[in-house]
Amino acid sequence: MRAIFVVASFIFSCCSRGEDLNGIWKGTLTQGPGGCFPRYFLELQINFTGDKLTGNAYDYYDKTHYVKMSFTGRYNAQTHRLVIIENKVLEANIPQDCLPCIKTYDLNYSKTGGEERLSGDWKGIYSEKNIVCPPGKIQLKKETDSDFPADVEQSDTLAQLQRSLHLEPREKDVVKAITVSSPQIKIELYDNGEIDGDTVTVLINDKLLLYRQMLTDKPLTINFNAFPSTEYELVMYANNLGTIPPNTALMMVTAGDRKFEVYLSSSEQKSAAVKFVFRP
Repeated sequence: MRAIFVVASFIFSCCSRGEDLNGIWKGTLTQGPGGCFPRYFLELQINFTGDKLTGNAYDYYDKTHYVKMSFTGRYNAQTHRLVIIENKVLEANIPQDCLPCIKTYDLNYSKTGGEERLSGDWKGIYSEKNIVCPPGKIQLKKETDSDFPADVEQSDTLAQLQRSLHLEPREKDVVKAITVSSPQIKIELYDNGEIDGDTVTVLINDKLLLYRQMLTDKPLTINFNAFPSTEYELVMYANNLGTIPPNTALMMVTAGDRKFEVYLSSSEQKSAAVKFVFRP
């Protein structure tokens, strides 16, 4: 599917920010006459780094009928304004007479007491016809729970590779459960002991993030963003056992100012796993 966009240019200043847009935002999206429905529910799963926004959007009228989009965006901390641009239809389960609308959001952030909100306007183009959708309004509130699975970001290359893979199912051995207080999690994997040719494939919540990478004294690094109260499971799948079985790794985890060490051991029958939960 193709969509043609004419998007106004915005200049975003670099400045310090107190707001943290990272997380789950839920509320409603209205659409003017001519749309499939006058009112939808909307969930944004926002990853926020610096002034950049990435993530997924779900607009839906119930949890079984929805459109899932990926998006990118920017945030201006001085004006509390954010612009989000949907760029791809990831999934669609909607009536045949409805079409996905690829949208641009122009929103403002506000906070009253402990309640954080995003509100503003949207406009868009029907993805299959390249004609304008009836625009509307958006009202969202930051929440702790998601109505849909929270994804881990994955490159298009790895997503395409994963679709072609057929990893043999293996038993999982949960080595450790880690609770962190920062959403930004950095994982570094080293060979544990003598470098003997161990290679691994690593998945988080069944998303392929490393494929057949050799463990050495230099780290294999994964950075991912965690949403509150969502469980993430990292699985280290052994592609071989090196010259000194089993396949072992030292995992260093950094989240905020806290660090964790975890020793992992995987074989051809069992994969090592670690669970993560972010609790602000």
